[in-house]
Amino acid sequence: MTNQTNNIINASVKMLEISEDESGQRIDNYLLSKLKGVPKSLIYRIVRKGEVRVNKGRIKPEYKLQAGDVVRVPPVRISEKEQSPISTKLNKVAQLESQIIFEDDCLLVINKPSGIAVHGGSGLSFGVIEGLRALRPDARFLELVHRIDRDTSGILLVAKKRSTLRSLHEQLRNKIVQKEYLALVRGQWQSHVKTIQAPLLKNELASGERIVKVSEQGKPSETHFSIEERYNNATLVKASPITGRTHQIRVHTLYAGHPIALDDKYGDQKFDQEMTALGLDRLFLHAFSIRFEHPKTGETLRLNAPLDEKIKKVLQKLREQQ
Repeated sequence: MTNQTNNIINASVKMLEISEDESGQRIDNYLLSKLKGVPKSLIYRIVRKGEVRVNKGRIKPEYKLQAGDVVRVPPVRISEKEQSPISTKLNKVAQLESQIIFEDDCLLVINKPSGIAVHGGSGLSFGVIEGLRALRPDARFLELVHRIDRDTSGILLVAKKRSTLRSLHEQLRNKIVQKEYLALVRGQWQSHVKTIQAPLLKNELASGERIVKVSEQGKPSETHFSIEERYNNATLVKASPITGRTHQIRVHTLYAGHPIALDDKYGDQKFDQEMTALGLDRLFLHAFSIRFEHPKTGETLRLNAPLDEKIKKVLQKLREQQ
């Protein structure tokens, strides 16, 4: 086989010792970060065949690495056909660079554009995390701290150290992290509706699509709301989720009778048509603010992600209609 049809990702056997910072992650995720451009299917194949070994023994893809483990990484060749097509997404990668709003040696914070998934999968070969790894090829560790929906824009935290990931996960569990979203919803939000507590049940359809509904069998879910601005037939609300359920804000606004503009799962067709006429072409849900303790310094960080210009113009048109 020629080099034109094959790409050598790893030319020789490597023996890599796991540091304290790298411990706790699954072997498959570790290999994905080390063998950039190698598809997940090939990672699983070399693990199943026993070509990847930890402390000279075979392991499963879900094995969690410990500090001091020695990982044998075999030579890997992939065809151009197999290679993850990051190169064809260079414009998206460049777009991500311009959206980074904070970065230090522990943490990277990005204002994620709407329409880009946080990670590849479900038929997608490209996500924010793959793009950031392409932008930061020398980064030993880059992992999502949390997720936001593909169509939601705004703040997304990415850890650059295992210790940072652990610290922020603990803050999320203890509800120290505070997130605020802006959502444009149908109709006049009632001033007295400040908190919605409605249990949410997640259903996965045969197609793999996830649909969430309010149900007594669901998990406890709570969102705080306040009114930012009123318009003739819509309201800009601020939503602060206390719990972090899938599609929580989208389903809670619908439960209140005020679905979010251009929500393809839980929206209202007539309202969406009115907003489309004003130039809106995406779900109007934006993670605009986050507050947490910096994992290294302990200081309280509050970061904001501005709305994009297209969405600002839609709000201006709504003001002009009044």
